[in-house]
Amino acid sequence: MKILITSTAGFIGFHLAKRLLERGDTVVGIDNINDYYYVNLKYARPVK
Repeated sequence: MKILITSTAGFIGFHLAKRLLERGDTVVGIDNINDYYYVNLKYARPVK
């Protein structure tokens, strides 16, 4: 299944995307990486 997730660089979006990828789904992730939260945390969560 192909799934679109918003806020994939955030904590919940990252873990959701990771779980769906492990399940075999195709994930398209979108995130507006702004400085409201610590930006380096978002860049440190690469989903492959």
